[in-house]
Amino acid sequence: MTTSAQTLPLVKDLERLENRLAEIPSEPGVYLMRDGSDRIIYIGKSRKLRSRVRSYFRESQKLTERIATMTRQVTEIEFIVTDTESEALALEANLIKQHQPYFNVLLKDDKKYPYICITWSEDYPRIYITRKRQLGNQKDKYYGPYTDAHLLREILRLCKRIFPLRQRPQPLFKDRPCLNFDLGRCPGVCQSLITPEEYRKTVQKVAMVFQGRSSELIDVLTEQMHKQAEALNFEAAARIRDQIAGLQSLTADQKVSLPDDTVSRDAIALAADTQHACIQLFQIRAGQLVGRLAFIAEVSSPSPTPPLELGAILQRVLEEHYQTADAVEIPTEILVQYALPEPEILGDVLTQRKGRKVTIVAPQRQTKAELIEMVERNAQYELQRMQKLSDRNQQAIEDLATILDLPDLPRRIEGYDISHIQGSNAVASQVVFIDGLPAKQHYRHYKIKNPTVTVGHSDDFASLAEVIGRRFRKYAEDPKLARIGNPDWPDLIMIDGGKGQLSSVVAVLQEMNLLEDLRVVSLAKKREEIFLPGESEPLATDAEQPGVQLLRRLRDEAHRFAVSFHRQQRSDKLKRSRLDEIPGLGHYRQKQLLGYFRSVDYIRQATPTQIAEVPGIGSRLAQEIYDYFHPS
Repeated sequence: MTTSAQTLPLVKDLERLENRLAEIPSEPGVYLMRDGSDRIIYIGKSRKLRSRVRSYFRESQKLTERIATMTRQVTEIEFIVTDTESEALALEANLIKQHQPYFNVLLKDDKKYPYICITWSEDYPRIYITRKRQLGNQKDKYYGPYTDAHLLREILRLCKRIFPLRQRPQPLFKDRPCLNFDLGRCPGVCQSLITPEEYRKTVQKVAMVFQGRSSELIDVLTEQMHKQAEALNFEAAARIRDQIAGLQSLTADQKVSLPDDTVSRDAIALAADTQHACIQLFQIRAGQLVGRLAFIAEVSSPSPTPPLELGAILQRVLEEHYQTADAVEIPTEILVQYALPEPEILGDVLTQRKGRKVTIVAPQRQTKAELIEMVERNAQYELQRMQKLSDRNQQAIEDLATILDLPDLPRRIEGYDISHIQGSNAVASQVVFIDGLPAKQHYRHYKIKNPTVTVGHSDDFASLAEVIGRRFRKYAEDPKLARIGNPDWPDLIMIDGGKGQLSSVVAVLQEMNLLEDLRVVSLAKKREEIFLPGESEPLATDAEQPGVQLLRRLRDEAHRFAVSFHRQQRSDKLKRSRLDEIPGLGHYRQKQLLGYFRSVDYIRQATPTQIAEVPGIGSRLAQEIYDYFHPS
């Protein structure tokens, strides 16, 4: 669909607005608002689409300033009908993640809060801590984000002591388990000494800890212990007894008693300034605080933010949090700081999934209101910490703009570095800082393709020119592509190096006619000197002033990222060096072999029959591989 540049907003074309509203059905679904540039600027859901969309354009309807601004820009309304409200809720969440509409409440993917991931998609599930939530496989389960990374690591460590779990990401030996098996800490997953079904039962118990169901797990284990004792299996009973003791010590350290011990509830509250909202969600099970999660959302309203928008932020957090939660993780009561704009849909969906009534309440007095006040106080502390960090970053950005005489503050800064050993395995890194903080989702690796860069012959100047050319090639080939104002377009580029590295980058940007639109500097390591294009002398700066420190952090991150990728490439090459010499064994089959045997040494020791067991390796190729390592 293409919207004409002359198309008026719907609020200025009442006849077209009324016709469009009449076309929208009164069924559950999702609606999408577009502006005059055909961009999706807002996505919403409703159990009755027509009534909900019409409410935006009623003069009597009280709208937040943010939403009122949005409605004045709408030129087209689209809708997608769903069978149920639950489908509408899930579809809206997916579309918001895909399109990132400007006027929706968008949760920040803040990397400082860790998650626990359990890979249920694998036969032997792994349990690990991650700061990046990837939704690639729907079977994998994430718990969090947790506010205390140290406490989370301690809980996981204790779980691995209490229950026999896989302790190592990769097997230590090919044909036997490691010492963890003999100590009873691992059931021998690497040698398949336990069936996937039995191992998953153990992981289910660990999952109950992160679901806040430790007391329920203790009850289950206690019953199992009594059964083993009655059957005279005293060793098994003793093992379960030790697990119960470990769980009791864990819950004793981590829980805080609350007055009501009969209801499972979640309490959510936030604290906001003009830029961010810090949200805290307390999980209370059987009167005990068992978990504290944290979220961050963007705010673009004048201070103080209206309660309607704060309620919308809380609703967005709850919808995303419960979208992947199991039924047992959903509480029967949710306490909210502000009234939600659409509590009926969320309440009905959660009730349907849990199989019991789930109520959403904004308490005003007594114990529940005091609980919300406690959650809000914790959110306020988190906001204060974020404000201090934001103030330091803002000071550094402003100082950098002054040093470089930039017309605007550099919101997006990109840093580039080269890594190699005498020309071998030459690679480059592109790191991105947004508002002074690393934005790792925008990091990129490059393998240097220049044929003159070989073992024994390095050329950092040519390598940097190649990388910059590849990064901005699409803008040079298509002048119609938006440059300045594009979120992918950097406000500043920093090259790790001195005048020579900077000159090579400037030359390639001049060839592409992009130099006028890009600001480029280099930072030399020796004296932390900043060089500008065409200047023979560095800028007069202090290495410890905030703007220079920001460039140093960017340079160090670019260097770290480049070195780590170089090491990975060198390691992969060393692994494949012998395998490359075998005819008919391409890169994909090499990966299959190394994934199965873990090392070239194990491949050398294997028989043709064992090699043929690898997927994609037939008996004929297996014999060739064996003959290569065992010449007659």
